[in-house]
Amino acid sequence: GSVGMRCANPVAATLRRRPRRRDFLLWMAGAATWTTVSYGQKTSMPVIGYLCPESPELFASRLEAFRQGLEEAGFVAGRNVAIDFQWANGQYSRLPALAAELVARNVDLIVAPGGAPVALAAKATGTTKTIVFEMGGDPVQLRVVDSLSRPGGNITGVSSLSVDVSPKRLELMRDLLPTATRLAVVTNPTSPTAPSQLQKLQAAAEALRVQLQIYSASKEDEFESMFAAVARDGAKDGPSGVVFTSDPYFAFRSVRLAALAMKYQLPAITQTRDFPVAGGLMSYGGDFMQSHRRAGIYAGRILSGEKPSDLPVQLVTKVELVVNLKAAKLLGHPFSAAVIAGADEVIE
Repeated sequence: GSVGMRCANPVAATLRRRPRRRDFLLWMAGAATWTTVSYGQKTSMPVIGYLCPESPELFASRLEAFRQGLEEAGFVAGRNVAIDFQWANGQYSRLPALAAELVARNVDLIVAPGGAPVALAAKATGTTKTIVFEMGGDPVQLRVVDSLSRPGGNITGVSSLSVDVSPKRLELMRDLLPTATRLAVVTNPTSPTAPSQLQKLQAAAEALRVQLQIYSASKEDEFESMFAAVARDGAKDGPSGVVFTSDPYFAFRSVRLAALAMKYQLPAITQTRDFPVAGGLMSYGGDFMQSHRRAGIYAGRILSGEKPSDLPVQLVTKVELVVNLKAAKLLGHPFSAAVIAGADEVIE
């Protein structure tokens, strides 16, 4: 995997990377009024329609990164661009209707961040307005664009390739539990990337000589029964680690997943650093701060007159491993020196 320098003071680094909540909420409060202004009076300010799968709370760090990118490209919300937010609040089935609403409001540009379901919902509207997506999956395989270098049409964006590293998460869990004969894999059956991820995980499991037990969860109220089932099966067939497939719904519920993994004493790995930061064991996946920042830069460049068909899909290839030493100690599964040395961030 791609590994970076171990952070000397992980707590300080974590704090540094987090947006200041007060500033962010002021920005959000401002964003709401700017939108109203842009509709109340006819203003020459361009309007970005921002289609979000989650709530402002859960999307705070991603939005902050998007805002930074937008500013790098010369646009400041409220000053020379307005943002019209549509929040699905975790109800992904609402995305198509919210996307259609943005098109009806005749926004200048649609930003569709936070995974394949958002990009697909925006594309399905058939709008001729430019769409900038941000996702972890392969946009060509998902038929969002024709090719990475020449996306064609009115759509381009950024992919962090989080989906492609699911097998590496399996490998990391196998290293932690070398005697385990089976590992649990949790998938979201409603996710467009689930089938291809399971295929890759099965192939990886054969190479690692370990059996997979597949568990499904697509709603938050299914998480606890899923963990209980893994723990119950583990009592029967020997202990198991839990590997989560890449999925935005899981990523945004890291606090709940970390609490349940510790409650049921199960070593688990997810795609996002939010999980070990919340007290879970470890994460391995794309750097979402980079991908959202770059989506902001693309949005700005398009508002400045560049054509989406001239902007290739950007790949954020940096993948980060974050481990939580306290969780490892509580679970009784210490990390090897090699894993700690190779981690991009170590939470003490």
